[in-house]
Amino acid sequence: MPQAAPQAGSLMPGAAPFDLPGGSVGVLLCHGFTSTPQSLRDWGEHLAAAGLTVRCPLLPGHGTRWQDANVSTEEDWYRELSAALDDLRGRCSSVVVAGLSMGGTLALRLAQRRPDDVAALVLVNPSLLTERRDARLLPLLARLTPAWAPVANDIKKPGPVELAYPRLPTRAALALRRLWTAVRADLGSVRAPLLVFRSVTDHVVEPASTRVLLAGIGSTDSTEVLLHESYHVATLDNDAPMVFARSVEWIRERVPAAQVSSS
Repeated sequence: MPQAAPQAGSLMPGAAPFDLPGGSVGVLLCHGFTSTPQSLRDWGEHLAAAGLTVRCPLLPGHGTRWQDANVSTEEDWYRELSAALDDLRGRCSSVVVAGLSMGGTLALRLAQRRPDDVAALVLVNPSLLTERRDARLLPLLARLTPAWAPVANDIKKPGPVELAYPRLPTRAALALRRLWTAVRADLGSVRAPLLVFRSVTDHVVEPASTRVLLAGIGSTDSTEVLLHESYHVATLDNDAPMVFARSVEWIRERVPAAQVSSS
């Protein structure tokens, strides 16, 4: 028998947010569009094992059914992430914000709006735009159909599966596009140190996003690391161990209070 579709508000198994205890430095993780904290769980556990306090919220409209995403907005996503930052700031001396794909976009928005609360940024394939020709049709598509072809599970390594929606919610995609526009317009206000991992082959986010990011940010400390063995969801892919280890090393160097191990 076919599997029943999830009911509104019913959480997909494995999609729950997570909070991992650690030391005085926190890391706020943010998942991508149509995805869930599951895509960042391994990264979070590595960071926590290295002595960091980790929190990864579930963005509104995610982790249930794709229809729910269409009634969420970029401001809903931002407010959830900002509230999680408030929580970590209450428990930690400083907080690093890290994200994958749209999670990276939202991390940048936090750094723009709350520069004193973001000690550093670690981004994996952040999205700021798309060069896909069919994206020009999105406003029309959003009026004609609530969903389109999915963008999840771009993983090179056999086996891992990203827990994400099987359809792309078109109205939520318009919200993402508005977020891109706002973040690009204010890139110069980003002053936090930045580490960005970019997959050389990415079927979801084009290299232009990272080029625009690095050319536009106001930070004087930015590092790009290329990933040659991973596609878009690099935190579940072949380069994940390197992403995890390099991020710990980089945080230890950039955030003086970070008492983290080299594991």
